[in-house]
Amino acid sequence: MLFCGIAQALGLRGERAARVRRYARQPNYAALMDWALRACGWHGHYTYAPDEVELAERLRVDTVAGVAWRCLRCGTFVPGAPVGSGPADHAPEVPRGRLLRDRWLMRALAIERLLRGLLLVVAALGVLKFRSSRETMRAAFDQDLPLLRPFADQIGWDIDRSKIVHLIDEAFSLSNTTLLWVAVGIFVYATLQGIEALGLWLVKRWGEYFAVVATSLFLPLEIYELTEKVTALRVGALLVNIAAVVWLLYSKRLFGLRGGAAAYHAEHGAESLLSVERSALAVPAK
Repeated sequence: MLFCGIAQALGLRGERAARVRRYARQPNYAALMDWALRACGWHGHYTYAPDEVELAERLRVDTVAGVAWRCLRCGTFVPGAPVGSGPADHAPEVPRGRLLRDRWLMRALAIERLLRGLLLVVAALGVLKFRSSRETMRAAFDQDLPLLRPFADQIGWDIDRSKIVHLIDEAFSLSNTTLLWVAVGIFVYATLQGIEALGLWLVKRWGEYFAVVATSLFLPLEIYELTEKVTALRVGALLVNIAAVVWLLYSKRLFGLRGGAAAYHAEHGAESLLSVERSALAVPAK
């Protein structure tokens, strides 16, 4: 009823009004997860007037407010002049459907990689800070540790067998060269995370390949860490990374899987609104 009222308010009649009603009757899957409407709400609608007359007629309607063109992303009829025009083959790629959903997921993964990279940078800076003031910190540690013994005895904590104290002692025993290489290694890992985040955020093909290769290289290390000690954080990180690799390989058809890049572009090209309307024109009228 709502869309019928909208059609009447716009002054639509006949076949074009029926077209709007047919479009309105399409299943409304979870409005909160309508990727197209979210994207249009943030970036605005993108309408396009193709030079092909029959195709253009399927993308426009006449209203009391003037001509309205259909958004290539969300499919809504938007009154006013089209944003772009020209041959249909020259129309820009406007992601919709699964392609648009995949972009949201890739950017969510990019944010996770960026946050991880920033934490690694903080850790590397911490190692360098520890390296430059290690002697001062060691003196303070040796001075304060005996003060903790009475409290540790009261709560039943054996400081001499404490893993935390043992790890601190081992850290103090590392040479400046070793600490420097540790910091460099962490910085390199953080840089890889940053490059991965950039490629995923820009939705570039090289970013997808880089993410799969870089993530896969560190999976054995994450599995080894679990053999040392199982924690919720380590398990969660491993599951996220495995899921990311599998999803990228399958959905993006990387390394020739499921037809490779050609099949990937053909699949998403067929989802564009212009391709859908072209296919509809090719179907003989009953």
